Amino acid sequence: MNGKNLFNFGPVLGYYFRGKDANRKTNFNMKTMHFINKLSLAMFLVCLVVMFFRYVI
Repeated sequence: MNGKNLFNFGPVLGYYFRGKDANRKTNFNMKTMHFINKLSLAMFLVCLVVMFFRYVI
């Protein structure tokens, strides 16, 4: 793995800001699962930022 691919956040941002797929059926379980995944990923990223600032300061 080289340094260029290390900070590639395209897939993460694409997961958050993608459009709706008209061919995919949705139900409550899928919506809940995706919400929990997005929430946990956001919490993880916030914790990384907080840890970075605490390390720097």
